Amino acid sequence: MEKAVQKEAIRELYEKFEFRNIRPEEGEEAAEIERLCFPPHEACSKEHMLERAAKAPALFLVAVDKGTGKIAGFLNGIATEETTFQDAFFTDIALHNPDGRTVMLLGLDVRPEYRGQGLARELMALYLRREWENGRHTVVLTCLESKVKMYQKMGFCDAGIADSSWGGEQWHEMRCMAEPC
Repeated sequence: MEKAVQKEAIRELYEKFEFRNIRPEEGEEAAEIERLCFPPHEACSKEHMLERAAKAPALFLVAVDKGTGKIAGFLNGIATEETTFQDAFFTDIALHNPDGRTVMLLGLDVRPEYRGQGLARELMALYLRREWENGRHTVVLTCLESKVKMYQKMGFCDAGIADSSWGGEQWHEMRCMAEPC
């Protein structure tokens, strides 16, 4: 019975939202959502968000509300051959290697009014499936202690305290492999 309920919830998400790559002209909207979702010392700047949308749109997955045309949430990252998360990934789009086999996720954002519907979970599931199909081997992200369990439920393993000190915080490095942990 629970699987039937989950399938129905996912079907409803696809009826309500269009999942696709970002369009360059949507970079400003993404920057505004980032500002809503993260404190100022952690949020991506408008300038860097515009660069990501322009130079790495294939690693930017948005969920657009079909009724309003607004972006409800998104995931964004860059590809690399690096294996450990670096703070420079947040600010230096030149580190993006479209052929890289590892994706460094830079943000999972869902507008407050769209939370609690399973949108973040579906964005992540769709993103991971897409990246495995594109030949990626690993997806890495950093998160605060309070989000570790959430990302574990999405298939990530906690690799411990990250080298990242972005925003003056202590982060956990989380990894998801094409071959599960």
